Amino acid sequence: MSTIEFNSMWREKLLNRFISYVKIYSTSDAESETTPSTKRQWDIANYITEELKKIGLEDVSIDEHGYIMGYVPSNLENDNLPTIGFISHYDTSPDFSGEDVKPQIWENYQGEDLVLNKETNFTLSPSRFESLKKYVGQTLITTDGNTLLGADDKAGCAEIVTAAEYLIAHPEIKHGRIAVGFTPDEEIGRGAHKFDVAKFGAEFAYTMDGGEVGELEYENFNAAGAVVKIHGLSVHPGYAYGKMINAALLASEFAQMLPANETPSTTKGFEGFYHLMDINADISEAKLQYIIRDHDEEKFEARKKFMEEKIADFNKKHGEGTAEIEIKEQYRNMKQQFEGKMHIVDLAAKAMKEAGIEPKIKAIRGGTDGAQLSYMGLPCPNIFAGGINFHGPYEYVALESMMKATEVIVNIVKKDIF
Repeated sequence: MSTIEFNSMWREKLLNRFISYVKIYSTSDAESETTPSTKRQWDIANYITEELKKIGLEDVSIDEHGYIMGYVPSNLENDNLPTIGFISHYDTSPDFSGEDVKPQIWENYQGEDLVLNKETNFTLSPSRFESLKKYVGQTLITTDGNTLLGADDKAGCAEIVTAAEYLIAHPEIKHGRIAVGFTPDEEIGRGAHKFDVAKFGAEFAYTMDGGEVGELEYENFNAAGAVVKIHGLSVHPGYAYGKMINAALLASEFAQMLPANETPSTTKGFEGFYHLMDINADISEAKLQYIIRDHDEEKFEARKKFMEEKIADFNKKHGEGTAEIEIKEQYRNMKQQFEGKMHIVDLAAKAMKEAGIEPKIKAIRGGTDGAQLSYMGLPCPNIFAGGINFHGPYEYVALESMMKATEVIVNIVKKDIF
């Protein structure tokens, strides 16, 4: 039985909240050592904090690192239910521009090509993205073709805040204490690094950070970032014979040393990969940034060792010290943290079924704050937020998907489900 009756007022609240969030520039930066990694993230962090206070959450706080927490108080006379948490991140990916986002709303989508930008003829088409066919008759929110949208994870933020507001406005829905949290820098693998689990006070939680409706995930990649630096020698090209060492050419050579069939575009399911994110090179110096991913722990360790071995081989060929590598672990597969705790996943699945959704339990080909949080003592599966085609100009989300995610949150916490 559906818990939420989304009348036009609540539908508009959710839509307008999401639109207001995505318009705030909040891209993170992997090169920065601060938390948040960019000053611009404070704009949305402060905005959400004030919004939580305004709608009536208690003990709302934001710490010096931009972590936001707040609580929907229990409305039970005898509350013996666990405190349940919901978490999302407000930064957006540095993979594509998140500045000056101009979201577009397409009501009653009918399966046609959407020309997102008439000046450039940038088009979102079901011939290229078949997933669009699932959303006929629904309201889509898209980009204008110049930026990403930011549904990852501002859709999750909007859903959590709207669910909290709905519960406060509907005291007839009985529930225990609910913790909500919002983090910076998830997109650069640091979203949970300074999250205060003890302060949050939840027995378990859920990240609202997945894709299409029904996704429910409790296993993910093991992840590391790798930076390869190559040192060259710049001399005048007219006098370079036997002297010049072109770091840009050497960078290209090194990139070819990794398996061409083990990249994101050539792997699927539980297959791991090496992903070259960026090359910055000139004659004197080159820097290559990689991410390393694998679901299997042994294969993950082997991947890190493989890259170190390739650096050693490279230096044997070109001279000791020509190349160096720094590998930093980002997060681990959270699957093993759910041994004996599958009731947390089962609760989310039951909440989805009550909302008329068939759960799609699968492994994440990516990461989530929940992976780190699970290792920090807060079991934290991942639930869909509705967005599609993350991290680029083809990103979109259906309003109806966001409504369903909001409904699932309400279903999870209500007393009747336990």
